[in-house]
Amino acid sequence: MTNVILFDEKDTWIDLLPIAYTRPVADIRVGILTIREKWERMLSDCDFSYQTKDYLSLKYPTVYMGENLYIAGNVCPDPKIVAAVRALRRGEALKVGDKLVAYFGPKDDFDSRKFSVIDYKEPLCIIGQLYDIFLKNGEQLLSDYRMITAGRDSRPLSSTCTLIGPRMLDDGTPAIFIEEGAWVEGVTLNTTAGPIYIGKDVTIMEGSCIRGAFAACTHAQVNMGTKIYGATTLGPYCKVGGELNNVVMIGYSNKAHDGFLGNAVIGEWCNIGAGTNASNLKNDYTEIKLWNYRSHRFLRTGLQFCGLIMGDHSKAGINCMFNTATVIGVGVNVHGAGFPRNFVASFSEGSVAGYTDVSVTKFFDIAKRMMARRGITLSETDKAIFDAIYNIADAYK
Repeated sequence: MTNVILFDEKDTWIDLLPIAYTRPVADIRVGILTIREKWERMLSDCDFSYQTKDYLSLKYPTVYMGENLYIAGNVCPDPKIVAAVRALRRGEALKVGDKLVAYFGPKDDFDSRKFSVIDYKEPLCIIGQLYDIFLKNGEQLLSDYRMITAGRDSRPLSSTCTLIGPRMLDDGTPAIFIEEGAWVEGVTLNTTAGPIYIGKDVTIMEGSCIRGAFAACTHAQVNMGTKIYGATTLGPYCKVGGELNNVVMIGYSNKAHDGFLGNAVIGEWCNIGAGTNASNLKNDYTEIKLWNYRSHRFLRTGLQFCGLIMGDHSKAGINCMFNTATVIGVGVNVHGAGFPRNFVASFSEGSVAGYTDVSVTKFFDIAKRMMARRGITLSETDKAIFDAIYNIADAYK
């Protein structure tokens, strides 16, 4: 059995902060599955582990064998790259331009002088910047949907629901798939622009309107009257209400009330209060700049649409407002009227009037209470990871 190690390239990991603070890059959800889950399905005969930051290795250890297949954790697989990776032999590496995609060899740091480099020419989905998560969510959602539903039967759609659009995709795949235990009643579903996936034990309440591509993972909940535009993914146990457009919520986060999120990425264990709105378009329609942790400044994105990026365990009080392309770090609590600045560093609390540091002890108390609501305990390993983030956060402000 081949031993696969999903590695985090240093600059890529930093570019994907704050989302990557708390997970290896391959644990980022884009589409329906995380990047690791995609590879596990497509290389089902392999064992997987991570090569990531030392402090994250407490929870995500690396398993080495005599020979290892290393794959960049930000590369989303497709049949062609999977075939190319499988074909690698000892001392061979795949690159796209100057981007290292995969290599096969012993437990050593990659040294191009020791490898025969193969230039991979096919198109490839690479998550290199934060905005790639929502930009590429549609294509990955469709790919994951076909992989997850292949050869399986969906539960029937209730007669109380209204379907707009085709019942089948172009390849004959059903356009809606409903897993066991899901509750979907009195909902309008539109498959014109993509498929709709309703995961196990998901609840979609009456009066909601959903346009594909859309995925709700295990135990997610869509509250009454919610409006969702594709391509949107709700990770496990997320709760949403109001209006969402092209949003990726990684898991265990709430935006349960009215308010708008668009072109956004929300980490785990976040809570967005009632009436909170996040702009995704500047009033003058100019190009958006987004905070980059590696450059310590706002960089051009080439985008006209970009909304809120929120790291794990961050919160927004009721009626908060976020400017276009706002980046919120880990363990942040934003409240009060007015627009906060476009970048709020991790472990901060406050409003436009100013911010104060949040002690790691106070952070642990809040995290414990929130996680307990879902029957999950903040482990000692998790505490050690957050301690490490707290100590390095200043370096990436």
